Amino acid sequence: MGQVRTAPGGPATGPASDAAQTRRTAPAQATATLSGAERGTRARIARLILENGPATATGLSARLGLTPAAVRRHLDNLLADGMIESRIARTYGARGRGRPARLFAITDAGRSAFEHAYDDLATSALRFLAERGGPAAVAEFARRQIADLEGRYRAAVGSGSASERVRALAEALSADGYAASASSAPAAGGGEQLCQHHCPVAHVAAEYPQLCEAETEAFGRLLGTPVQRLATIANGDGICTTHVTAPSLLKPHHHDLRDSPATTDQSGGISA
Repeated sequence: MGQVRTAPGGPATGPASDAAQTRRTAPAQATATLSGAERGTRARIARLILENGPATATGLSARLGLTPAAVRRHLDNLLADGMIESRIARTYGARGRGRPARLFAITDAGRSAFEHAYDDLATSALRFLAERGGPAAVAEFARRQIADLEGRYRAAVGSGSASERVRALAEALSADGYAASASSAPAAGGGEQLCQHHCPVAHVAAEYPQLCEAETEAFGRLLGTPVQRLATIANGDGICTTHVTAPSLLKPHHHDLRDSPATTDQSGGISA
């Protein structure tokens, strides 16, 4: 899926902005006794780890302008809530005295908390768009959103053989967090199978399938052959599965569809 998240802005300072920042980011995992400022600071710490990767308490304290002791207190609570995990930082060469540095990384639960917060905002925005412009407006938005993904992937997919293009597309999707893989199709007739084991906007696509449809159309253009979406995470399936038609099955005048592709819908019909 093309990502439709609306990421929050940079860190703000002060108790009031901290509380507002919390409402815009992940759901607070803290107890009800925490003040708004504490919840906001905790959310900011988790967001910094999510966006910038594993970090030390010292590094976070420098970014936030807080004492290391204050940051460690919030980190301990995030650890207890399962939002982050602790690792020992790798050292190269001789290590000085003292305990090795601890790195704090986001967990799957922490990442999901942020994703659901983004999903809620994206769904609300698309619902508003549908109310004002109807289904056609949502479909147009989905196509424009996917156009960016398609443009970035075109050079990576290249012009190799059919199987090479599918594998290149899977690698590009994986680099964007879709955990994609490519293999020969198990069904009779050959072809390739593209699987996406993660969808960042599955909850949004469950309500607005136009996002999946636009993505499928883009796959057909990138691969230059008809494709058929067999399963989607948004529809309750375990993975998104796309069948890529073998070029040998195409009629001669359909030898390259990258300029004017056709994609097949889930019912098996072909749509231009």
